[in-house]
Amino acid sequence: MLYGGSKEASASVSKDAEVMLKMGSTSDKREQHRLMRDAMEKRFLRVTRGSIIGGVRLGMFTAAFYGLQNLLAEQRGTHDVFNVVGAGSATAAAFGLIMPGSLAWRARNVMLGSVLGAAVCFPLGWLHLKLLEKANEGNHIPSHDSQVKGGVGGAIERLEERLKP
Repeated sequence: MLYGGSKEASASVSKDAEVMLKMGSTSDKREQHRLMRDAMEKRFLRVTRGSIIGGVRLGMFTAAFYGLQNLLAEQRGTHDVFNVVGAGSATAAAFGLIMPGSLAWRARNVMLGSVLGAAVCFPLGWLHLKLLEKANEGNHIPSHDSQVKGGVGGAIERLEERLKP
């Protein structure tokens, strides 16, 4: 949201200069006040619109990333760095596909997004798993590197194992 709002705020600087020129061309105080009020209203609406659109884009990206990461963990039956890499690569490729431009430009964005998504997510995924291991030291929670059966069946099996004397 901050990125979208700040981008729109910086884009409206040139429009503010136009308003100042119009204000200088009239000596009527009411007209100057009306011009300034209109400029501020338009700027507020532009910044608000940019913030909302930026927030929605970030929310969609985050939801797609974590949804894919959890889907991969469920399908593979393990939580490891490759789930993070796969989700990052697929999400970046999908968002590269919806960027504006020609078909060749979009294909380039998909390839670039896929590679960059994997390259950025590998160290972040590794760091995340190491931090989880450090946080779970001493607990009887299975490590994310070990094979853990997912879903309801896996939860029932883990519960049965804990209840055994």
